[in-house]
Amino acid sequence: MASSFSLLFLAALVATLAFRLWLSGRQIAHVAAHRDQVPALFADRIPLAAHQKAADYTVTRTRFGRGFAVAHAALLLALTLGGGLAALDAFWQPRLDGLWYGVALIGSVAFISGLVDLPFDLYRQFVIEERFGFNRMTPGLFFADLAKQTLLAVLIGTPVLLAVLWLMAAMGSQWWLYVWLFWCGFNLALMFVYPTWIAPLFNKFSPLAEGEMKSRIEALLGRCGFRSSGLFVMDGSKRSSHGNAYFTGFGNNKRIVFFDTLLSRLQPAEIEAVLAHELGHFRRRHVIKHIALSFALALLLLWVLGQLIGAPWFYAGLGVPGEGTTALALILFFLVMPVFTFPFRPLQSLLSRRHEFEADAYAAEHASADDLVRALVKLYEDNASTLTPDPVHSAFYDSHPPAAQRIDHLRRLQSA
Repeated sequence: MASSFSLLFLAALVATLAFRLWLSGRQIAHVAAHRDQVPALFADRIPLAAHQKAADYTVTRTRFGRGFAVAHAALLLALTLGGGLAALDAFWQPRLDGLWYGVALIGSVAFISGLVDLPFDLYRQFVIEERFGFNRMTPGLFFADLAKQTLLAVLIGTPVLLAVLWLMAAMGSQWWLYVWLFWCGFNLALMFVYPTWIAPLFNKFSPLAEGEMKSRIEALLGRCGFRSSGLFVMDGSKRSSHGNAYFTGFGNNKRIVFFDTLLSRLQPAEIEAVLAHELGHFRRRHVIKHIALSFALALLLLWVLGQLIGAPWFYAGLGVPGEGTTALALILFFLVMPVFTFPFRPLQSLLSRRHEFEADAYAAEHASADDLVRALVKLYEDNASTLTPDPVHSAFYDSHPPAAQRIDHLRRLQSA
């Protein structure tokens, strides 16, 4: 049984990697083939030079992603069938007991994964983003962010991991249900405290200044029946020239946040339309649906792990001989799970795109569809988003509809 599972895992890993490389190859070829002509829908709005920059940026990032995918597949293979986890287990077992052994084991894997990611993160930020004019981050700020993220991971992750491992050990065969309840509660609490306690560690949030823009936004919030704890501007420009806007928080602690780069580029009416789109997600209950779906999937995955945790073939098939521990089961399961769930990614993308269309329709009802079109076109240009993605690649990776489909949908709403 163990050898059969090893072969199944190896076949799935190779097939997934090969398919991802095939998808990226399609994306590169498709974008490059359409590099020299702006699509007719955008011909009067986006210059050829901007379209070519977006194509080059997309091709460069996609090629970079191929190397990243190969590196992560190699790391996964090294940790599992290559004996990496078995070696870490053999190192920590004699030195630590109980829950702290599990924390050390999982922490070691996270540390190794972070070391592998670090050169890729540096290259992405200081080579690719710099080459295309998006990077505004200094090396000092990069490593300061990394230090804060690591400290937060330790301060928050350690007690969470201790609680999960304790529940797995103490709650018998139904441990997965108790872990799920704890995990749901923790995530809801994190959503509530993130805007006030965590986000300000990385960025400065200033109240939106008085003026036409604030008046339009407050009127829109009133029409839509949305109550927030404030309108804020985030200093995103100190890290990147990319623009964005988002909701954060939960319950009465909801905030609306605009990147300063977004405000500097869009007109008040266009920002109102962008916000109307985001409010559409709220009014159509997309956030609640997303949370409910993620919690349901977490319950399913934890139940599956509950069935595997006592199976010797599960550990031996992934390169860990002998009797496994709860910590080993946890880390093994969540390391290999993405290999087997990758084929379901188009379903996630399809649901997300459906929500985007619904939010656009809501924006067209409560603001101007034409203003939203103008805002989106500016954002496509400013963020160097390709207008011509490969359809198959897009179906797997893109949470938003392709630009042409989205603009066409908005124009039909406008003329309806």
